[in-house]
Amino acid sequence: MSDAAQPTAAEVRAAAEAVKTALDRHLAAVERRSGEDDPAVYEAFNELATAAEAYDELLYDRYDEVTPFEIPGAEDALPPYLGPEEPHALSVLIRRDYAVVEPQRLLAQARRVEAADGEDDGTDAAETVHGALGVLFGEFEPDEIASRHKEFGLDEGDSTLWVTAADERAEAGEWLEAPFDQVDPQRVVCRFDVSAVFDDDLDTDLDTDLDLDIGGDLDGDPDGDGSPDGELDLDEEELEPLDADR
Repeated sequence: MSDAAQPTAAEVRAAAEAVKTALDRHLAAVERRSGEDDPAVYEAFNELATAAEAYDELLYDRYDEVTPFEIPGAEDALPPYLGPEEPHALSVLIRRDYAVVEPQRLLAQARRVEAADGEDDGTDAAETVHGALGVLFGEFEPDEIASRHKEFGLDEGDSTLWVTAADERAEAGEWLEAPFDQVDPQRVVCRFDVSAVFDDDLDTDLDTDLDLDIGGDLDGDPDGDGSPDGELDLDEEELEPLDADR
């Protein structure tokens, strides 16, 4: 950034004063709040977040310094809860993302499920990745898939769980055609998110270890499993028993 584009010291000072004012207003709103989901507190929170973000940016642009705290922006917060105070029903919405990182392991485990069930309908469902996924998710509960994903050749991505309140339980079959189309963020009681972006424990030592591991694969064994062709060689004995935890 050029010197001409940098904020002045007075602008940084004014931004700091704005944070102080927003902080006072937020505390006052909290002290006067009428309930856990008081809209005034929500509004004061967003104002404080906006002021803090502006100050942080100006401080960095002017002095190349940052604040020691981080306040999430308004777009990261849930809107104020406007659902029933005493919900008589609830919906739990879950999304979990996976990557298929070991398709041969996935296929092998699906074949073992089919063999254990003694089913042979001639469709060879366990011979394709999408067919194998159908076999495994049809056999195991989603929570068990999540806890044993590595056994099935999957790698976890982000996941989220939303608990939403309702006045009455939906009629049977009412939302099955579009189960996630009518989610009202203002009826979310709570949510739980899991993501790699929240992991602050990774440091340069771990990055170095990963670089060394990658470098060690340049010996004709690209995937590190003992097979130079890059394919995953799995013997039946190498697969963990599918019923180990069941």
